[in-house]
Amino acid sequence: MATITAALVKELREETGVGMMECKKALVEANGDKAAAVKILREAGMAIAAKKASRTAKQGIIAAEVSADGKTGRMVEINCETDFVAKNDGFKAFVAELLADAAGVEDNGLAAAQKAKIDAKIAEIGENIVARRNVTLAVEGTGAIASYVHLGGKLGVLVELGFGKAESAANETLKTLLADLTLHICAAAPLCIERSGVPAETVAAEREIYAKQVEGKPANIIDKIVAGKLDKFYSQVCLLEQAFVKDQDKTISQLLAETGKAIGDELVVRRFVRWQLGA
Repeated sequence: MATITAALVKELREETGVGMMECKKALVEANGDKAAAVKILREAGMAIAAKKASRTAKQGIIAAEVSADGKTGRMVEINCETDFVAKNDGFKAFVAELLADAAGVEDNGLAAAQKAKIDAKIAEIGENIVARRNVTLAVEGTGAIASYVHLGGKLGVLVELGFGKAESAANETLKTLLADLTLHICAAAPLCIERSGVPAETVAAEREIYAKQVEGKPANIIDKIVAGKLDKFYSQVCLLEQAFVKDQDKTISQLLAETGKAIGDELVVRRFVRWQLGA
């Protein structure tokens, strides 16, 4: 039988929000398998959703910038060993350099492209530095890109908004919408833009869990309950169905339609990237 440590119980509690005793019981039943324990808790209706732990695995900074014309956006995650170094002005300046260096570099190719510079910085500060990932978004067609970095570089977002009229890019209402979208994505952590972006295996797993929660009821009742729970799941993970963080009475889809009507254009979120440091 697997040893159930206090640390493992704590991890499960942080991921599910369920009490310590329930988490320990689930881990015992699952023989120490945390993923299986999460499923047990969810089937029992205790855990709302299976989430990855929000704790950061590494120190460092996420940094982002958008070109003056709003057509290109870049984001990098640069890791170091300690929070002390991450907060150092010299390290922050180095991250800014690497962000600029990321221009024209293929996604996740920064570490190789700037190896000499990174090695020199490691020798200078005596602490390991890793250019963990980098991404560039360039507008496809007519549209604009916006970025947002939160918690001193612990969270970062890039989003591309498409629209039909080139002049809309200068509209202040649209600029406000872009800023609101980055803030919302940062706070609400959607997994995808719409339902079609949710992997089929994820939907199947959710459906299985919901059906397990209502075992014993008539089949037609089970189908209705499962469909309702799936709708709620989609409203939590699909950007367009999420309630806007600044106004819970409207969804992001409704916000886009409302803003589009106000400026006389059709607006669509084409893609977004949301990073959490170390995740």
